[in-house]
Amino acid sequence: MAKPPAEVRFPGDKNRRRRLRVRGIKQASKEIQRRLESNLDSLQEDPEVFLPDIKCEIGKASFFGPKDPMAVTLREIGNVSSKRNDPKWLRNRMAKRSGDGVSMALAGSLLAASEEDLSTVSVFKSPLYGNASYLKRGNGRPGHLVGIQNFTHTRLRLLVWDDHARSGHYFFSWDGGFVYTGTKPEAPPEWIKWALDNSSVELLGEESRWTVGLDEGIVKEGVPTEQGWLKLTFSDGTEVGLSQSALTKPDEQLAQSIAMAMMPPNKLGEVCDAEWMWRPGGWPEDRELPEEGEERLGEVLDAWLKMSLEDGALARGCRTSILNSIDDGFVVGSNWFAGDDQTGFLEHMSGSEDERRALACILDSLEGGVHVRSDGVVLELEDKVVRLEDSSCHPVLVSLWPENGMRVLESLFGITGEEAEKVHSRQAKRKQGFGAFLRELGESLSTAMRLDRLPWERDLLPSPLSFADTLVRKAAEDGVASTVSIARSGRGIESAMGWAWLVVHERTESDAWRFEEGSRDKGGDWVPALRALWDAAESLLLKDDLGAEQDYRASMGWLAEVSGSGPLP
Repeated sequence: MAKPPAEVRFPGDKNRRRRLRVRGIKQASKEIQRRLESNLDSLQEDPEVFLPDIKCEIGKASFFGPKDPMAVTLREIGNVSSKRNDPKWLRNRMAKRSGDGVSMALAGSLLAASEEDLSTVSVFKSPLYGNASYLKRGNGRPGHLVGIQNFTHTRLRLLVWDDHARSGHYFFSWDGGFVYTGTKPEAPPEWIKWALDNSSVELLGEESRWTVGLDEGIVKEGVPTEQGWLKLTFSDGTEVGLSQSALTKPDEQLAQSIAMAMMPPNKLGEVCDAEWMWRPGGWPEDRELPEEGEERLGEVLDAWLKMSLEDGALARGCRTSILNSIDDGFVVGSNWFAGDDQTGFLEHMSGSEDERRALACILDSLEGGVHVRSDGVVLELEDKVVRLEDSSCHPVLVSLWPENGMRVLESLFGITGEEAEKVHSRQAKRKQGFGAFLRELGESLSTAMRLDRLPWERDLLPSPLSFADTLVRKAAEDGVASTVSIARSGRGIESAMGWAWLVVHERTESDAWRFEEGSRDKGGDWVPALRALWDAAESLLLKDDLGAEQDYRASMGWLAEVSGSGPLP
C-alpha cells in the first residue's frame, strides 16, 4: 500500500494552524451574543421597536411635491416590516445601492435575526460614540446597523437618524425615553434633567443648578465674578452655572457630554443659551461692554456649543474677546483703568519704581495705542488704548525696548549719541532684569554727575596731587575699601601719598613693610592736608553739600603747598 504524501510545512509553522484575521471582525463574547440576540429577537417581533416617539406632525411621503424625509423612512420601514419573514426579499432589499438608508439597514438586521450563528461580529469605533459590536449584513451604513441592533443604548440609537438630522430634524434620547420633535428643537424637560444629571460635571441644586465655586444666588441673579463663569439657560427655563475651575477638570468635554444625547449633537445651541458672566476688574458697573466684544464673545460661545472649542480654552477665549475689544484706557491682564488713571495703572504693574518710570516714558511718547502680547509681539493700534497681557513691567519693557529704549535713555538719563547706542544695544542683547539695569545705570550716572562737581578734571593735576584725585574719585564711586590696593601700588612720590591715604583712613595695619621709610615720613607730613581734602570731598560728593567746593579747593591748595607740587592749574 502506497504511503500518503508527506505533509508540507512552512518555516515557523510547526504544529500550528494558519489563521486569517480580517480587520474590523472579531469573535463575540457570550455577553455580546446574548445582547445582540435579545435585541434582534425584539426586532423580529416588532421591527418598529427602534423608532422614537413622534412628537410632531409628519408630512407627506408622496412622489409629488416636497417630501418629508421622516415620512419616507416610516413608509419604507413599514414595507420592510411586512416582509420580515421573507429572507429572500430581505436579502435583495439590504443589497440595494439606493433608497432609504434606514430601511436598508433594518432589512439586514432582520435577516441577521433569522440566523443562528452570532459568534462573528463587526466592530464599530467612534471617538464620540464609543465602540460597539454589530452584525454586518448588506449595504446598510455601519452607524445605522449599530443603532438599530443596539436600540436600547441611549447614544447609539441616535446614529440611525444622522441623515434626518442633517435635514434639520431633531431627536432626543435618555434613559426614560426617545423622542422625535421634527424640525423644532423642543427638548423635553425630562431629557434636560437627565442630560444634566449625566453630564461630565457634578451639579448641585434642583431648579437652578451650579458647580462648586458658585451658589444659587449668583446663578439666579447672574452676578459676574472675578474669575468669570458660564451660564446656560435651557429651553424649559433651567439655569445652570459652571465655574471656571469646574470646566478645567472633566475627562469628557461638558458640551459633548450633554449634546451626545441629541441628534444633531452640534446643535446644542438650539436648546440652550450660553453667557459668560464676567467683566474686567475696574470696569464701571453702569457701562456696557463694547459691542464688538459682545459679538466676539458670542462667536466663542457658539464654537464651544458646537464642540469646536475645549472647556479649558473657553474662559481665556471669552476674556480675550472682551479685553481685545476695549478701545480706550489701559488694559493690563484682566483689569481696566481709565485713560486719566495712568498712576493707578502703573501701581498695578509689578516692578520697581525705575521700571514704572521707564514704561510711563514709553507710553507717553506713543501717538496711537499699543498691544503687547505675552509672547513678546508688539502690535500698533489706531485707538488710544494700551493693552498689556502681562502685568509685570520686565517682559513688557523687553518687548518695547528695541523700538523705544533710546527714548528712555535720553529722557530719564540724558544719554544720547554713541554712548546711548552702546547702552541700548548691550541691554537688548543681555536682557538683564530691567529693575537692576535701570538702577545700576542710574547709580552710575549719578556718581558720574557728582564727580563732575570736582573743580579739576581727571588727570589734570600734577603728581602726586593727581594720585590723590584718583583715590578720592575711586572712594566716591566704589567705597574706601576699593582704594587700598591702589594706595599700595604707588611708586616714588605717589607712594608717600598712598601712605598718607592709608593713615587718613586708618588702613595702615600690617602695611608698613610695603612702604619705604622715606615715603612714610613724607606721607606722615601730608596727612592733615589730605584729611581736610577727603572731608571736603565727602561733603561735596556723598552728602550733596555744594558749598563744600570752596573747602575742597582750599584743601587741595594746602596739599599742593605741603607736597611741593607747585601752583594749581
